[in-house]
Amino acid sequence: MNPLTSLRLPRRRGRLGEGLVPAPLRPGLDLARGALVLVFVLSVCLSLELAMVSGVQGQASQQKAFQRLRGDLAKGTTPVGPTDDEGRGLPSGLPIAYLEIPSIGLRQVIVEGTTAANLFTGPGHRRDTPLPGQGGVSVILGRRAAFGGPFSRIHTLDPGDIIKVTTGQGVYEYRVIGRRREGDALPPPMKPGRGRLLLVTADGRPFLPSGVLRVDADLGGPVAPGPARLMTNASLPAAEQIMGVTTDSVWALALWIQALILVLIGAAWAWHRWGRIQAWVVTFPVLLLVGLSASGEAARLLPNLL
Repeated sequence: MNPLTSLRLPRRRGRLGEGLVPAPLRPGLDLARGALVLVFVLSVCLSLELAMVSGVQGQASQQKAFQRLRGDLAKGTTPVGPTDDEGRGLPSGLPIAYLEIPSIGLRQVIVEGTTAANLFTGPGHRRDTPLPGQGGVSVILGRRAAFGGPFSRIHTLDPGDIIKVTTGQGVYEYRVIGRRREGDALPPPMKPGRGRLLLVTADGRPFLPSGVLRVDADLGGPVAPGPARLMTNASLPAAEQIMGVTTDSVWALALWIQALILVLIGAAWAWHRWGRIQAWVVTFPVLLLVGLSASGEAARLLPNLL
């Protein structure tokens, strides 16, 4: 008897057809793997969203806001107060001014409102403060790192640096008087009838804030007239305060996570039925799309200055 005829090749697992049999299901191990994959996918997608995708989204939103602001300035319809021509409060996210800081190459459209969603577009004007160019302290919040990080370099501003703001009332030039962090001395009191600009962002490393950074700048010329604000600091929603967060997107995030779980279940089924390579080829694009959608909603839950 030929000894070779008594040998049998082992049967491989992973695909059906051509003599292959599916790999056995192991519920406990598969569940643990699925949970790890879910956490891994969400972590990777959130990192991609904040570090790369959000920058593209922010640039696209800025382009759209710039076109809107330029058109409004040309038509003379840019708001100069907290309400529109019909007496209604300005819509959240409306472009209201153009900010330029030549020393750091910053050019950004300022929108109305300072929620995390508002700051997806660019710096936001706190609604309880006067508009830039008007009397009093106008407060502008901007992100440190995500969505292009428009205020990522304001920590390098020195006293004397120029900040220009274009509004529906004209072009206003501010001069930086100093930077301050938590515990630092307050700037000198502002003289009556003068204007000041306060830029605010997160301090510390990107996405790892250690506090809040503020840059104060005084207006170099006469102030523009402005109506009283409709909102005070006490009535300003918590989501629009410094490092404010919102929970509006929790349900949307939950739905996307459920969709991601369904995709992972489908990927596990394909893994056992078709094999590893085939499963990844089919499910990876869907997994990436759903993961980025979930991470986009998760980004809305992060503090508005990150």
